[in-house]
Amino acid sequence: MDNLPALFGMLAALGVGVVSPGPSFVMVARTAVAHSRIDGICAALGMGLGGLAFAVAALLGLQGLMLAVPSFYVGLKVLGGLYLAYLGLCIWRSAKQPLGFGDQALSVGKSTAGRSVARGLMTQLSNPKAAVVYASVFAAFLPAAPTPGFDLAVVALVFVVESSWYALVAIALSSQRPRGAYLSCKAWIDRGAGGIMVALGLKLLASAQRP
Repeated sequence: MDNLPALFGMLAALGVGVVSPGPSFVMVARTAVAHSRIDGICAALGMGLGGLAFAVAALLGLQGLMLAVPSFYVGLKVLGGLYLAYLGLCIWRSAKQPLGFGDQALSVGKSTAGRSVARGLMTQLSNPKAAVVYASVFAAFLPAAPTPGFDLAVVALVFVVESSWYALVAIALSSQRPRGAYLSCKAWIDRGAGGIMVALGLKLLASAQRP
């Protein structure tokens, strides 16, 4: 019970970051609209798994590692920037391709639940800013002597917060009206989404050059 304020503080701080628009939102939204509600929810589960990984890493001392080995953070930025730019290029290149649902492809081959989970996970892990947010929030709110039960509760709730938010996004954007709007403007929407992903990736790569 003594650790409940710390737990709520961590979840509130992380929740603000989760709902902020970024590459994760773009990827889940496009997956849900272009494919199906199930694909969008699977991508949301991938986001939850990525948040869970960051939470575990933060508990194990991610912030200390980044401070002790600056090149580790630079490497995260480079890899993350390259992945986001690659994903954006895939979306851009498929902008004019006709899109069917169920058995048709998105941008990198046939869509399956497993692929959607993997795409969500990789998009989440490719964002080093998320790693910094998790490390900072955990450093600020983590009790001096957390119990194993507290650690398990934090990890479980992080997964719930991340996956629940993006599942809501997927459900909202997979209905008939958003999908119809997407199909009528597919080329422009895909180019916009792809351009945003490429720009975010290039921004990460540029920031890796700065001390």
